[in-house]
Amino acid sequence: YAEKSKLEVANMRHEQYLKDLQNLDWEKVKTTINKMLTTSDPKWPADYGNYGPLFIRLAWHSAGSYRTSDGRGGVDGARQRFDPERSWADNTNLDKARNLLWSVKQEFPQVSWGDLIVLAGNEALRSMGAPVFGFCAGRVDDDDGSDSILLGPSPEQDLYAPCVVNGTCTAPLGSTTVGLIYVNPQGPMGEPDARGSAPQVRDTFARMDMNDSETVALIGGGHAFGKAHGACPFGAGSSPAQDPQNPWPGECGTGKGMDTYTSGIEGSWTTNPTTWDNEYFQNLIHLDWSPHKGPGDAWQFATIDSEDNPMAPAADMKNKSQATMMMTTDISLKNDDKFYDLVQQYAKDLNFLNDVFSYAWYKLTTRDMGPYSRCAPNSPSLPPPQNFQHPLPKQQSITPQTIEQVRNALILQFIAKEQSRALAINFAYACASTFRQTDYLGGCNGARILYPPATQWQGYSKLVQDGAALLEPVQTEFKNISWADLIVLAGGVALEISSNNSLHLDFCGGRTDDSEGSAWKYLEPTIYGNVNETADMLKEAILRTGLSNTDFVALLGARRSIGNATFPFYGVFSSNPAVLDNTYFQNLLASDFELITAPSGSLQYKSVDNDIYATQTDISVKFDAELGAIVQRFATNNSDFLSCLACAWPKLMNADRFDMPHCLPGTTSSTSLLSFSSTFSNTMTTTTE
Repeated sequence: YAEKSKLEVANMRHEQYLKDLQNLDWEKVKTTINKMLTTSDPKWPADYGNYGPLFIRLAWHSAGSYRTSDGRGGVDGARQRFDPERSWADNTNLDKARNLLWSVKQEFPQVSWGDLIVLAGNEALRSMGAPVFGFCAGRVDDDDGSDSILLGPSPEQDLYAPCVVNGTCTAPLGSTTVGLIYVNPQGPMGEPDARGSAPQVRDTFARMDMNDSETVALIGGGHAFGKAHGACPFGAGSSPAQDPQNPWPGECGTGKGMDTYTSGIEGSWTTNPTTWDNEYFQNLIHLDWSPHKGPGDAWQFATIDSEDNPMAPAADMKNKSQATMMMTTDISLKNDDKFYDLVQQYAKDLNFLNDVFSYAWYKLTTRDMGPYSRCAPNSPSLPPPQNFQHPLPKQQSITPQTIEQVRNALILQFIAKEQSRALAINFAYACASTFRQTDYLGGCNGARILYPPATQWQGYSKLVQDGAALLEPVQTEFKNISWADLIVLAGGVALEISSNNSLHLDFCGGRTDDSEGSAWKYLEPTIYGNVNETADMLKEAILRTGLSNTDFVALLGARRSIGNATFPFYGVFSSNPAVLDNTYFQNLLASDFELITAPSGSLQYKSVDNDIYATQTDISVKFDAELGAIVQRFATNNSDFLSCLACAWPKLMNADRFDMPHCLPGTTSSTSLLSFSSTFSNTMTTTTE
């Protein structure tokens, strides 16, 4: 079984990257960045002689693509270098920022683009007086933009998350408009409707797990710097996808400097666009604004009385000063009571703004990296774990002797009870399969399956209740094993017993238990086996975990082979439900199924010839070309199935073990479970509870 899953490759690369950073002089990197920020290049002149605002935008737009719905997006991977993200309208001219950063990358090639982009944004903020909460290094660059394809625009995105009218897109998409980071800055559907813009702003930032105070602080804090560009109505020109050799040349004069076109909106928000302050909020409160079309033919807001409009310096620092402006999305903050209350607080209290903005910026640029333990230990100014990183209690200590004692207790409980084994297998799978490689959230470490929201999910409520009741006596007897370790160990023991000692699994202990389940807020599975779930939905869910198709099909066989189906489904999926072997795959291929209402009330499939049942997941796997080929492979080779399962099970169970890197799949070997003796396998029966 030589196939490497995406999950394993990612862990291997992350492990190597942290080693590459061990001897890096981060202060030298920051010094080089700061020198670049104030060295204007005639090829792309710096507004106000300072590239700081440009690099804040680069970091923000790289990180701001993150969405909680499926964990996709974010700056980890630095996929803004590739299509589709590099050609988004919201990323117009950010190729120039990456070109400028190339000089730093050349000097420090061991630092990833992802880390450089965020660090440059941090240093830009710091150099202009803004507070910086900290920096978590450890982003590993992707080789292409494939992980952004579902962000759109793409045929795959249209299939997975269609948006009939661009500008009104809903979750799982992260923005209202495909190709923008959040919302249309001119207003809903390009109209200057500030009141209608406010709920869109709240909704899109919430899709990134930002609350109101973080949302308003980020908008106002970001708009304390720099300017928008809309020098004329003729546009930015061809995107990188259309003309990679000369992307976004600009159709206004020289296309750069005072002739730059980016969003079509023209002007700065404050009179000191390279200095951190709360003037943005004061201008919102104290001035009356009205919409008009700017020189770029885009809707923006100016003061009603032009004499009251604060003046900013011109971007080239040579021409006359320029009136400040606001976007429709800025004015929306005055048209929502909760937003406006925060605007007033930030306008009065700069220290309050400092605290909220610095934390929100760190969350914005770090949220997609997962647990704190993925941060490089030598990150400069690394803060302690934050709530959005869902830190766990201190690691549980467990000895090999305890593991062996617990195993023996589980063996006695499972040996002649196939339904108990089926329950333990499905309980462990349900716990671990919440992991998603897209943002490294989920997994069984923490045993959050025991708490809401997991206990309220459709396919989990009864499974968790029954699974916890099954393992409660063992947990009561062995207090020094965590629930998380017990759940995983029980699933492995149940599989080994069921295989008649043909399967030998790895176990890596040391998991700990959380006291609540809020870290799983966004992790409800999208695949339960319901008839409305398509094969495309299934394959997207597999992709999200980082597992290979082979891994998934092997794990499906493990869950389907033993005992009766767990609620809400009914029946057996294998004609040999006491033994873990490839019978399930043979039955799946040999049977013709019809859709029925099962005795449990569930809508599922039943063989027309016998009492073999299936869910939509099984049917999708059977008839999908790639997944079906793996089914055929396993149906003809039991040893191949068990061999693949022996790799896939610990891979999933340990996918979230960032607290103990040697447990992670793709890194060093984990501790192996001892084999069961032939005594146990010889005493197995087919008794069903």
